[in-house]
Amino acid sequence: MTNIDELMRLSNIIPVLIIDDPANAQPLARSLVAKGHPVLEVTLRTPAALEVIAEMAKVEGAIVGAGTVLNPADLDASLKAGARFIVSPGLTESLTRHAIARGVPFLPGVATAGDIMRGIDLGLDRFKFFPAVAAGGIPALKALAAPFANIRFCPTGGITETTAPDWLALEAVLCVGGSWVAAGL
Repeated sequence: MTNIDELMRLSNIIPVLIIDDPANAQPLARSLVAKGHPVLEVTLRTPAALEVIAEMAKVEGAIVGAGTVLNPADLDASLKAGARFIVSPGLTESLTRHAIARGVPFLPGVATAGDIMRGIDLGLDRFKFFPAVAAGGIPALKALAAPFANIRFCPTGGITETTAPDWLALEAVLCVGGSWVAAGL
């Protein structure tokens, strides 16, 4: 995959994974890929996250990215571990410029029109709407998307298996992120 748009269109649901034990990484990745979820976001919320990314990257068909990337150092460590895309909870100029310079698909979080406009100024047109439910849910995203016709989103944060279809029905939404996907695997 060469850009974030392609990744977002590859799977309409991106599992958001918080994994403590690297021994679980490959079996979980194989299971998710087999269930039709090849795009996997491993959050950098545990000490084992980089090792988990490295293990999942070994699984055929898995496209593993790093989430909760907060700064250029996180980005570099994630790429070194094998991440093929980067997701951040917010949008900063330094992280965005670093992602662009590294040529890595990047999905920064936005919650306001100002966030989106800053991203556009930096050359972006794909964003994570985060925290989706806490930031106003579907009505908020509809209102934000209206003046930005060419912008597309991946809502994440509070999305459930039950509500995902409602989000995916929105024209501005290419995919959703959710932690429920890996529950019970």
